[in-house]
Amino acid sequence: MTLATDAATAAPITAALITTWIPVCRLDDLEIERGRAALVGDDQIALFLTHEGRVHALSNVDPYSGAAVISRGIVGTRAGAPTVASPMYKQVFDLRTGACLDAQGSDARSLRVWPAAVDGETVLLRCEVTA
Repeated sequence: MTLATDAATAAPITAALITTWIPVCRLDDLEIERGRAALVGDDQIALFLTHEGRVHALSNVDPYSGAAVISRGIVGTRAGAPTVASPMYKQVFDLRTGACLDAQGSDARSLRVWPAAVDGETVLLRCEVTA
């Protein structure tokens, strides 16, 4: 990403991207097997808390319809994998990897996934930010 040009050298000055943990919400803001949406920078993220206490973070934008609805999907499991079914066209995605497990006859597309962690009562996402 070019931010400006150094007038003395006419060389572009670029911003450095760093990867860091960003606080997103409190753990008690999440309900078990119910999605919540969060906006982190320009990214709409769907957050899910499973019965095992694991938090998953995926793109909230359905890759088939373009609608920001994944957080309103139906949570379940497939062969032991935690999943979410899109409320639009019912494609099923693995919460751990974002991979489409059932494309409903369409080409397989994936959801972006962010590493998530819980520190005390705070949900954190590992994101790239401009330094």
